[in-house]
Amino acid sequence: MTDRLLDVENLVVEYQARGFRTKPFRALHGVTLDILPGECVGLVGESGSGKTTLGRAVLGLAPVTGGTIRYLGRDIGHLPRKERRALSSDVQVVFQDPYSSLNPAMTIGQILTEPLTVRKTPKEQAFQRVRELLDMVHLPGDAADRLPREFSGGQRQRIAIARSLALKPRLIVCDEPVSALDLSTQAHVLALLRDIQGTTGVAYLFISHDLAVVRHLSHRVAVMYRGEIVEWGDGDQVTSRPEHPYTRRLFLAAPVPDPELQEQRRAERQRLLKSERQQDGPADAVA
Repeated sequence: MTDRLLDVENLVVEYQARGFRTKPFRALHGVTLDILPGECVGLVGESGSGKTTLGRAVLGLAPVTGGTIRYLGRDIGHLPRKERRALSSDVQVVFQDPYSSLNPAMTIGQILTEPLTVRKTPKEQAFQRVRELLDMVHLPGDAADRLPREFSGGQRQRIAIARSLALKPRLIVCDEPVSALDLSTQAHVLALLRDIQGTTGVAYLFISHDLAVVRHLSHRVAVMYRGEIVEWGDGDQVTSRPEHPYTRRLFLAAPVPDPELQEQRRAERQRLLKSERQQDGPADAVA
């Protein structure tokens, strides 16, 4: 359906055997989801569930072994490097670590103009766009002349968000963009992402391990477990009234201020975890 911005169908990702492995390792097992224009889809799971692998496959950074990834109806799962690079103006990424994702030797102005320079944007237009981007993420204009080390983690992540918006993309893959930040800063960055979406109409694939985080931003939520989507639906439904045992376990892992309720949730989570282990046995982890 061409009205979908992104359409992932039966996606399989395998990595070639290394070390002690004798056969390819399958990280994703027939994953299917879609994103509409202007929508935020939350992708939730614990470390090793495969959520980052899915994001990397959408970005062309992980091998697509089977299935399809369509952007506006076009199969982008096996694009040559040159065509994939041209797609970067439409599909961008915000990485998890705000400290390693920015070049420490470049000023913020240089970081933000780099994608514009690659697209041969005239210098004056590029400078104007940098001013717009800094204003969009609530940073002062003189930030353009400073280095990343002069900013806090939350400010650096705002800069990373600004960089992802430089070419006016229609989809941004947000790979755990607030997990390295303290709770107060997380709230500010999530509010910023929501405001930007309302202003620009950009869509997000928002990857997180925390149901409480995606609840504030996502229209729909997909829950990943061992390389598969085990629950998928309306954001409020999935984050408040989960149906799958694994999603319920994620829900119970969220801290609450009541000590007695917290202890009850912990006991219920352990019961669900024990039941899963008895049914499934140990499994390999994926990124």
